[in-house]
Amino acid sequence: MKKLLPVLITLALITSCGGPEPVVEEGEKMVELKGFYIHNDVKEKIYAGGMFRMNEVEDFKNLYPHSLVDVVSHRIANQVYQGLLKFSQETLEIEGNIASNWKISEDGRTYTFQIRKGVFFHDDPCFPEGKGREVTAEDVKYCFTKLCEFGGNNKLFGMFQDRVVGANAYYDATKNGSADDISVKGIQVTGDYEVKIMLEKPFAAFEKVIAHNCCWIFPKEAVDKYGNDMRTRCVGTGPFQVLEVEEGKKVLLEKNPSYWGKDEFGNSLPYLDLVKFTFAKEKKTELLQFNKGALDLMFKLPVEEMGTVMGSVDDAQTGKGLKYQYQSIPALGTQYYGFLHTADYFKDRRVRQAFNLAIDRDKLIDYTLQGEGHPATHGFVPPMEIYDIKKVDGFEFDVERAQLLMAEAGYPGGKGFPEITLFFNEGGQTNTIAAQAIRNMIEENLGVTLKMERMQFSTLIEQFTTGKCEMWRTAWVADYPDPENFLKLFYGKTVPLGENESSFPNAHRYNNPQFDSIFEL
Repeated sequence: MKKLLPVLITLALITSCGGPEPVVEEGEKMVELKGFYIHNDVKEKIYAGGMFRMNEVEDFKNLYPHSLVDVVSHRIANQVYQGLLKFSQETLEIEGNIASNWKISEDGRTYTFQIRKGVFFHDDPCFPEGKGREVTAEDVKYCFTKLCEFGGNNKLFGMFQDRVVGANAYYDATKNGSADDISVKGIQVTGDYEVKIMLEKPFAAFEKVIAHNCCWIFPKEAVDKYGNDMRTRCVGTGPFQVLEVEEGKKVLLEKNPSYWGKDEFGNSLPYLDLVKFTFAKEKKTELLQFNKGALDLMFKLPVEEMGTVMGSVDDAQTGKGLKYQYQSIPALGTQYYGFLHTADYFKDRRVRQAFNLAIDRDKLIDYTLQGEGHPATHGFVPPMEIYDIKKVDGFEFDVERAQLLMAEAGYPGGKGFPEITLFFNEGGQTNTIAAQAIRNMIEENLGVTLKMERMQFSTLIEQFTTGKCEMWRTAWVADYPDPENFLKLFYGKTVPLGENESSFPNAHRYNNPQFDSIFEL
């Protein structure tokens, strides 16, 4: 891609060996259940009870399904809400969730979902006597219609835009205040437990859209009672419900006693009583807590501590005499540095290409990040079974060509190019170390001076989506496993006319009619 500097495609985490065991408070007991699970080729007993603990170095931004655009928020809300469909954790194949079954018409334009009976919303004061009621097809229609509604709480209309029949018309009507007498024509209730979704044209990835958090189901009663407070006042159907939120410090989830799910042995799910998220901002503090046994799982070891904690990566991955279990798996995500295309100097493609060519990704991965990640040398989209990235010509490290392009753009040796600010989120020390390395490469190879400004990710998202950043570090983690989900970041027709209006997901405000026409095929 000619507008981004994709860097990493990986996910790493460590847990205590044998898998993290839930914490049991004094006076509580773990209860043995029916059945077993296999761990390292050994049958293990299943127990219920206890608390699972993990930390996030970034604060969550918003837990409301239509405003949820960051990974931290998703990790929390994914335990609370559910949609009609979901992704298999093992294969990423589509599975039924609140929908017990579904069918697609022969022309690929109509999806009919059967709603599972006996699924109840969490008990909550928004309901009469605080008792959660059963989910019906009307709830699905309500939530999907809300997704087509104009408003500041809806960040994800793009999922239905140009796809669901009547979605665009309804969005425009709500924007103009004239939606009282219309509905979304393509969303129809055809029975108490049946709903149909009609598309403008076939879209092969639509099941994956339905499995996305934009299609999680919540009750109208909660929206009426809590409004914008649904940012933290969550009412869903998931295995856990929100017990306590202390922003910047902790989020505590408790077991949903009315959850409909069971395991293969007939045991009620979930097994855990509690899930606790804390928000210590420094990775070293998080690591200290993990070593003390105060956390059960940790994402992304600080690169400078990898050798101290794990020994060699080979030993860590094989578990040779180690206290912890280390996992490193390909993630459907790309960390990158984006440009604001409405900025005068980044309008020039030669400048963007020069910045891209000036980054030595191999050095960044191997030395700066100690092997944490893979260089995205074949474009922005990460590897997938349905997408051969090797057919994509990406960018190699080429200082000579980068300098030539800068000279052609009128900035020989960086002369005349303004000092710009590189914005990045905290995310522990890793983001800082990577940003410093990239700044040094740009300054050394292009003669361009970069200032650095660090902030919380929730603030950064607000800044770069409203056009207040010239260059920034962020990441795109797949909404669903399909290349289209990454390429939509460059779809120009989602960019608003107003410079200060929020532009998401195309925060770069990239506009290329040729790309748009191909994307729409």
